[in-house]
Amino acid sequence: MESSKETGCQAREGPILCINNCGFFGSAATMNMCSKCHKDMVLKQQQAQFAAASIENMVNGSSSSSNLIEPLTADVVNVKAKPVVLKTDSPQLTPDLASSQSSEPKPKEGPNRCTTCRKRVGLTGFSCRCGDLFCSVHRYSDKHECPFDYRSAAQDAIAKANPLVKADKLDKI
Repeated sequence: MESSKETGCQAREGPILCINNCGFFGSAATMNMCSKCHKDMVLKQQQAQFAAASIENMVNGSSSSSNLIEPLTADVVNVKAKPVVLKTDSPQLTPDLASSQSSEPKPKEGPNRCTTCRKRVGLTGFSCRCGDLFCSVHRYSDKHECPFDYRSAAQDAIAKANPLVKADKLDKI
């Protein structure tokens, strides 16, 4: 304590908060800033020096300020540019599309009902291959007299999946 009286400086008791009020503690070595704020400040200074050197190079056309550019390293500044995509707010409609949309408003659909018993099915309805909607009781093709021909559809699928392979005929000797 006597040394502080002799020199006239008083050491602060406890930790020092960052001067940028970020909530972290600073130190005298980093000018009373936390490590992140100090690093950001040093990076901004280097970028300002680089920008000033670049402008001077472009204006003067000389390489006298090349010594300012060299301290800036590639690992300090890593900037990636993203491609710019222009978006329009209003889609352009062709005349035939515009007229069909405006002339025929979409009718409001009622509740989904089973085609056979007219029971409300909501979101739990089952769509059949015949194109109708059915409840859980009438969802099978034999329960609602489905006109869809499952046999010919299966035969076509098998024929398409397994094409006929014929070998070339061999010439007789």
